[in-house]
Amino acid sequence: MTVLVNPTALSDHKARDFKMLIDGRWEAGASDPIERVAPSHGVVVSRFPAGSRTDAEHAIAAARRAFDEGPWPRMTASERSAILLKAADLIAARAEELAFLDAIEAGKPITQVRGEIAGSVDIWRYAAALARDLHGESYNTLGDGTLGVVLREAIGVVSIITPWNFPFLIVGQKLPFALAAGCTTVVKPSELTSGSTLVLGEILQQAGVPDGVVNIVTGTGPAVGAIMTSHPDVDMVSFTGSTGVGKLTMTNAAQTLKKVSLELGGKNPQIVFPDADLDAFVDAAVFGAYFNAGECCNAGSRLILHKSIASDVVRGVAELAKDVKVGDPLDPSTQVGAIITPQHLEKISGYVTGARSSGARVAHGGETLDLGMGQFMSPTILEAVMPDMAVAREEVFGPVLSVLTFETTAEAIRIANSIDYGLSAGVWSRDFDTCLTIGRSMRAGTVWMNTFMDGASELPFGGYKQSGLGRELGRHAVEDYTETKTLNMHIGKRTGWWMPQTEKLV
Repeated sequence: MTVLVNPTALSDHKARDFKMLIDGRWEAGASDPIERVAPSHGVVVSRFPAGSRTDAEHAIAAARRAFDEGPWPRMTASERSAILLKAADLIAARAEELAFLDAIEAGKPITQVRGEIAGSVDIWRYAAALARDLHGESYNTLGDGTLGVVLREAIGVVSIITPWNFPFLIVGQKLPFALAAGCTTVVKPSELTSGSTLVLGEILQQAGVPDGVVNIVTGTGPAVGAIMTSHPDVDMVSFTGSTGVGKLTMTNAAQTLKKVSLELGGKNPQIVFPDADLDAFVDAAVFGAYFNAGECCNAGSRLILHKSIASDVVRGVAELAKDVKVGDPLDPSTQVGAIITPQHLEKISGYVTGARSSGARVAHGGETLDLGMGQFMSPTILEAVMPDMAVAREEVFGPVLSVLTFETTAEAIRIANSIDYGLSAGVWSRDFDTCLTIGRSMRAGTVWMNTFMDGASELPFGGYKQSGLGRELGRHAVEDYTETKTLNMHIGKRTGWWMPQTEKLV
């Protein structure tokens, strides 16, 4: 592990003051603002309005009017597509500004965030293409007297709630597809990392999105999120975050039976067989565990290694982990940045302590880092982990890798599937039959074979079990924000079956 420190990098930074976007107007909010302290440098870098229930209600009312009366749902698909493409170009033009905001507010390495912004641009362009591909169906095979048409219509007002770990990327996995379908929206970013989403509001106004179509309300879950998930004028909720808050979201939405899309937690295994390319796997293991400081629902936080190779693999992962660069997120060479809050760092450290007291051994790292700036955690490897330990079953959401072992394929599958999550998994073997057997047996939304955490806009993303409901991305992503309506049309004279009609009624 290499430590990169630049305590003065933000010493001259002037905190940026933001406003909320409601019905095309920028609002400061009535309460004192939320101050965001950079997790990497300990200085205030942003101030966001502390939105209230009233602010959320005003935003929902604006989105309702924009859907019921405004032009957006009534535009042609090509018109909406053109605006989304313009938005993508404007995002690309402001990429460095957006990357800087996510880096300082979330503690993410700047080089990583630049890649996320580029990925977001691709997603917005993909959504623009799907807008023009959305279509219904027709059935002329129902007999001479019937023609059936199935329409796809925008579902209505969508509440979009996003987390702090990928502030700009995750709103990009939701918002452009809702807009492509013709929906109107209320967006709540995390109160810790709202800056880039608010800049997106400026971009969408510049791109030509009408007032009220995208409203952005900042604030906490109890103050803003609760009403966004329960209000009767909201037709759908799209949420990414913890499984616990996801369950609360479902409970709130159930009051009016809203459609709910949830992308939640993960405890993702990588199963490794003796015939795998172990050099390639070691690289993927380090990346999968420590990307985004492990604050990633897709993190490869469980290694399930065949016993015959376990010692060698752990040694190789530990050796490579020594070269991981931890420190200042604004240094382009940094690979692991800061932990989001001191409280979250304490939680991560607590999992390591608990694992050690249960019999696990620290093969690398295991300690918090005092760099004289912010809060950091060393990349950690725990071996001799048993399947029933908390660190092997619960989402740590930090740079902590748990190592388990197996002897048979059936045992590996059983260990991998034994937890409540099912977001993603990996399998490593040169034998394609082995990979396919594992892939078909895993209860997970994505299974990577001889790779890990690859992705593309065209591939659906989501989980099984308590990792969520529904899918994001992929060619059906716009359809998720629609309802289907059947038009059953009679042609010609109708012959009744209930009562014979003996004379013509005037």
